[in-house]
Amino acid sequence: MSMQENMIVIDHLNKSFGAVHAVNDLSFRVRKGELFAFLGVNGAGKSTTISMICGQLAMDSGSILVNGQDVKSEGHKMKEWIGVVFQDSALDKPLTARENLKSRAALYGITGKAFEKRLQELISIFHLQEFIDRPVGKLSGGQRRRVDIARALIHKPKILILDEPTTGLDPQTRKMIWSIVERLRVEEGLTVFLTTHYMEEAVSADYVVIIDHGCIAAEGTPYELKNRYVKDYLSIYGVTKEEVESLGMGYEEIRDGYRIAIETPLEATHLIVKHAAVFRDYEIIKGGMDDVFLSVTGKKLGGEQQ
Repeated sequence: MSMQENMIVIDHLNKSFGAVHAVNDLSFRVRKGELFAFLGVNGAGKSTTISMICGQLAMDSGSILVNGQDVKSEGHKMKEWIGVVFQDSALDKPLTARENLKSRAALYGITGKAFEKRLQELISIFHLQEFIDRPVGKLSGGQRRRVDIARALIHKPKILILDEPTTGLDPQTRKMIWSIVERLRVEEGLTVFLTTHYMEEAVSADYVVIIDHGCIAAEGTPYELKNRYVKDYLSIYGVTKEEVESLGMGYEEIRDGYRIAIETPLEATHLIVKHAAVFRDYEIIKGGMDDVFLSVTGKKLGGEQQ
């Protein structure tokens, strides 16, 4: 299967709960081996969509293909192909990490030597050795999350769904988890389907879909979305108001200087070259994915739906 092939194909997907249209004519593609970010505030339809992809929730209409197979008729295969890490840990706290992984593996018929082999692989990948025989309830949030992801990968799925996997974790642990996930993606061609409230995680995605009220509000690469929905800013420091006004651009006062909205970096270059004497100290600040999300939905990601 080439990098260009689609691992998930969703067409005209709909799901209602009474009068609430949770998923509304949704269509998108997830390519093999990519990091796909699926963004939306709570209640936007993300979890409903994930449940339908996994075959756990029946769709009202539309279609979902996973690895070329129709979820409606081949739903039983989804658990073989998909590993899911939910925001709330699925681990059994009184059991040790090893026991949690062993009981999960047994559901897939992975026992005996096959389990021991896979366990050692996962211990090595996720650095579990120091706490593999400790009860999960005694582990830190970051350690528990590593076991959670290892559990989702016990059967070597083709797709890893991460539903807000790093919420509440410290930056160092988040960075470690992402380096592991990225390595699996590159080395094993794992397709990663991500929902997150952290925009710096979405920035590194290959493709982003922003969902709002069950519909796609925007989609594209992070670069495309930033170019389409947000402006860049040129901040100038150590200048007088008269000098800024001589540029003939709209501006706003900021601490220690002034800020000008620009359409493109090229526009900034022309401005700097033309007025070199004014630009003694400056920086170009690019709009981020937070700004994109706010521009598209009118909401901040991480906040509740208004």
